[in-house]
Amino acid sequence: MTINQRPGKASQLLDYLPAIFQQGSKPGESNFIGRFLLAFERILLGLGEVSEEIQEPGLEEILGGIVDPDTQTTQLAGIQRYFEPGVRLRSGEEVFLRTWESAPTDFLPWLAGWVALTLRQDWTEEEKRRFISRIVPLYRQRGTKKGLRELLSAYTGLPRDSVEIYELTQPLQVGITSKVGVDTAIGSGPPHFFMVKMSLSLSGATDFTEERSRKEQIARSIIDQEKPAHTYYELLVQFPTIQVGVTSTVGKDTLLGIPPN
Repeated sequence: MTINQRPGKASQLLDYLPAIFQQGSKPGESNFIGRFLLAFERILLGLGEVSEEIQEPGLEEILGGIVDPDTQTTQLAGIQRYFEPGVRLRSGEEVFLRTWESAPTDFLPWLAGWVALTLRQDWTEEEKRRFISRIVPLYRQRGTKKGLRELLSAYTGLPRDSVEIYELTQPLQVGITSKVGVDTAIGSGPPHFFMVKMSLSLSGATDFTEERSRKEQIARSIIDQEKPAHTYYELLVQFPTIQVGVTSTVGKDTLLGIPPN
């Protein structure tokens, strides 16, 4: 219901004013003050719904939420949604909440400030929400191998096993650590050196070269920020191809064809 669809009706705010302000009304038609207060009612109280015509709720609706009186379904959560990044872990899997349950996009930088996180401009909205939701527990693991793996996993949105970190300190053991240059080194590896091997998805990208460059750049910036200052590394990025039973869901965890170099 919009203001234009309320001909002849007065604002309910008029009921809180002395009776003298209701003088001048005619049958089926409100006086000037009753119509004038409709604008304030819209801003302060809202009109009970959020639709294509009404994009912004009133202040009371923001605080308390909106419930459809006919269907009793929620159209807009209350003020608590502004503190919800929109991603939750349920049974070990990420679940994205509906729009009316999570903070609006423009509110994400403010929410990130609460957890001391600076959002990159080249992150997608999904990546921003995922980082905000997972960054606090990861602060306790900063500078560790596990912390770096968790942070890169949070960025990619892929399972933790999509990120592998090798310190090349294990001796050669056939069948255990036997891939030279990947998970072991003959003799000993360089001091303070580690290798990061991770999988990235290009699903949904229209420009594979640009998207691949963007994701690799972000991954490197994360590693540079989180690694101990005295260490250095090499990053190996893989883009999954079809492997039945491993990476076989088209558009989600695999890529048809060979990604460009």
